[in-house]
Amino acid sequence: MGQRHDIGGRELFALRRGEGEPLLLVQGMSGTHAAWGDPFLSALEESFDAIAYDHRGIGRSDPAGEPFSIPDLADDAAALLDTLGIESAHVLGISMGGMVAQELALRHPGRIRTLALGCTYCGGAGASLTDEATVSRLAQAMMSGDRERAIRTGYEINVSPGFAAVEENWHPFREMATAVPAPLPTIMLQMQAIGGHDTQERLAGLAHPTLVVHGDEDRMIPVANAELLGRVIPDATVEILEGVGHLFWWEQPERSADLVREHALG
Repeated sequence: MGQRHDIGGRELFALRRGEGEPLLLVQGMSGTHAAWGDPFLSALEESFDAIAYDHRGIGRSDPAGEPFSIPDLADDAAALLDTLGIESAHVLGISMGGMVAQELALRHPGRIRTLALGCTYCGGAGASLTDEATVSRLAQAMMSGDRERAIRTGYEINVSPGFAAVEENWHPFREMATAVPAPLPTIMLQMQAIGGHDTQERLAGLAHPTLVVHGDEDRMIPVANAELLGRVIPDATVEILEGVGHLFWWEQPERSADLVREHALG
């Protein structure tokens, strides 16, 4: 069971599972606490006090009516740690959440023990987001008013073709997406925030042990972004997962949890 926490007049929902050192899980665009999936969280809770929370405007957190930035979301994360009484935590951020985690590490360096960045990017020269054809396909599905089409299209784009070809893999994803829906206006605000993200020139100052994880069949954020992060973050470890799409922790939950555990705890 999770609960809502007041962070300066705005309530964020957080789910905590397991025991051990704190691990803050920062989701991506349209992602909620449920989007981590039970297999991944179950693997993590063996070693961590895993904290999966909903960004402002999404899931069970308070609605968001005004535009916000990636730094705003990073400040939300720091405030949530304050409210939970956690001085510092290991942090895993994926996709947009990886951008939030970068800003969290840069703005609040003392709050981070280790940093893991999954399927994300830093902006700036050489960085790239989704190609126009994929964006168009996703946008058409989202704007169609057909909820089932939108969820299925998002699924097919976010996982590898091989994973999508196994029909039974679809059902847990659909159940997750329908149980905790993501409101379209908030997704639009998140897209706007992503458009302003650029940490590349500042990442050379990171002093945290950093792991970068990326699937080589990622169609949302190309794998070249992981290689770029590996070059600009001092002593970063880069792990490329073969045959895996954007949602690497969904496709390979046990392996993903092992990578996070080995990086954070040694």
